[in-house]
Amino acid sequence: MQDKNEYRRRNEEFLTLKAQDEGIKQLCDGVFYEVLATGKGRGGVTARSVVVCHYRGELMNGKVFDDSWSRECPEAFRVSDLIEGFQTALCDMRIGDRRRIYISWQKGYGKRSIGNIPGYSSLIFEVELINIA
Repeated sequence: MQDKNEYRRRNEEFLTLKAQDEGIKQLCDGVFYEVLATGKGRGGVTARSVVVCHYRGELMNGKVFDDSWSRECPEAFRVSDLIEGFQTALCDMRIGDRRRIYISWQKGYGKRSIGNIPGYSSLIFEVELINIA
C-alpha cells in the first residue's frame, strides 16, 4: 500500500471533490450525503435509539468491507455505538430514507486501521433506515 500521507491526501481530496457534486448535501464538517429515496416514516433518531438498517460500506476505491444486503439480513445498532459520522447521518434520517453517506476519516475510524479498513479512510455507506426502537 502507498504511504499513509499520500493515502490520507487522496481520501481528503476525494471528499472535497465529492462535496461539490450536484445533489450532495452536508450535515456537518466531514459528513455528506445524497438522497436515494425519501421515506414517509417517523424521524427522531437519537444517540440512545436502536435502529434497524440495511447498509453497505465501502472505501473510495469501491472495495466493499461490509454489506447487510448480501447477508439478506438487516442489522440493529445502538446509535451511540457507531462511528461519529454514521451517528450524525442516522440522526438526520426518517424511516424509509435511503441515502449514500460520505464520511471523512476524522468522523470515521481516524488514523487507526480496523480490519480491512486502512487508517485515514473516507467511508461510503449506502443506508436504508428500516425502523427506530
